[in-house]
Amino acid sequence: MSGEGTPFLTLSGRRALITSGTRGAGAATVALFRELGAQVITTARSRPEGMDDVPFVAADLTGPEGCAALAEAVRAQLGGVDIIVHMLGGSSAPAGGYAALTDDEWRRELDLNLMPAVRLDRALLPGMEAQGRGVIIHVSSIQRLMPLPEATTAYAAAKAALSAYSKSLSKQVAPKGVRVLRVSPGWIETEASVELAQRLAAEQGVDVEEGKRMIMASLGGIPLGRPARPDEVASLIAFLASDRAGAITGTEHLIDGGTVPTV
Repeated sequence: MSGEGTPFLTLSGRRALITSGTRGAGAATVALFRELGAQVITTARSRPEGMDDVPFVAADLTGPEGCAALAEAVRAQLGGVDIIVHMLGGSSAPAGGYAALTDDEWRRELDLNLMPAVRLDRALLPGMEAQGRGVIIHVSSIQRLMPLPEATTAYAAAKAALSAYSKSLSKQVAPKGVRVLRVSPGWIETEASVELAQRLAAEQGVDVEEGKRMIMASLGGIPLGRPARPDEVASLIAFLASDRAGAITGTEHLIDGGTVPTV
């Protein structure tokens, strides 16, 4: 129980790298970490307007050069890192199932959803091990458990690979004081997802709320009746990164409103 005047959760003095922190749940995580006292660096291909006060490194993390440049910037600007949150992910693969997925499409999905975490961990983990503490959070997806054959086969497979890598890494580095965890969101109500709902609604001649219900139905339904908000995802990540979760490592934490139907 917190003492009087002591916040329940703090990240004061912690140095954090949050990838893809310029929009959606990534931006919410950057904002919350800063509110909780962390020093934060974030990254994307380019800095958006309105983020001038956030330490930022422009980098393309889908290749080794961008990951190496970001790792060097983190060491130079923060002197090391205590928390890494791998928010980067997504999919540009075409619909059409397995036949639409060329070697290039598969490579793009792996280069976006798996390899940035592998490369950045490899570059920054030695510093965490040397200081005897650290937290790495890999943001996966419930798609690794519930792939949609027509649209997300390659993305889901890449996230499944990320989850297996994360679990293995957690076993290796826990004895050295480094915790490794996974957060797996379902549908998050970001600007992009609202735009998708608007497009679906326009195509079907219905309102936006019906467009959202169509998306939920395509996922098999969300028992909670709504998607997660970016700030809710950020709150889960912040808790797991904090000392309040000091005995938690190697685990996956779903935030999906009950979408995954199995135990």
